[in-house]
Amino acid sequence: MSSSLIRSTRTRLSLASTPSLARSYAAPNQDVAQGDPKREIIRRVLYPSNIKNRSTPIGTWRPDVGRALQRAIPSVQAHETIERAWLLHKRHIRKAREAEAARKFACMKEAMDVLHDVDLRLYMEANRKDDPRARTREEMEAMKTMKTSEIRALEARIRGLFPRELRIPTDTPSRTGWKYEWKSKKTSTP
Repeated sequence: MSSSLIRSTRTRLSLASTPSLARSYAAPNQDVAQGDPKREIIRRVLYPSNIKNRSTPIGTWRPDVGRALQRAIPSVQAHETIERAWLLHKRHIRKAREAEAARKFACMKEAMDVLHDVDLRLYMEANRKDDPRARTREEMEAMKTMKTSEIRALEARIRGLFPRELRIPTDTPSRTGWKYEWKSKKTSTP
């Protein structure tokens, strides 16, 4: 057998058995580039590139901010004066909010003092601290017979707040009409 024949069969075998280096599943889909560009536009908007050579539409990086500031406010002193005025404005707003909160707290404290003088029982009831997770013995016994979803609904309910299971009032009646047989689950409060 000649050496040229052996060499030619080896090269043919090696070419046929060598796997392709390009993976077809990782290649970009050619249909998207040629078809409707909506998907590509949505992808660019949701996942912008990290290349910082142009400004972004949401303003996270702007290369021209220095030039824009220089055009709008030519001197550094003017820029610092505007910043100090803005901080002063924010401080005035903060002080007004704090004064309003202090005034409301003083009115609430005065009302609680009047309630203490008028009726001590109501004052104590208004200042009673409840553990929202605490359950009575009857509730614990009733929970043993409930489904898991009902137990979760009962545990999620916070005493003193509007019950979540009630329907929101609407301008129009429901399509099924009023449920006359509906009754609230009796839960006793401690």
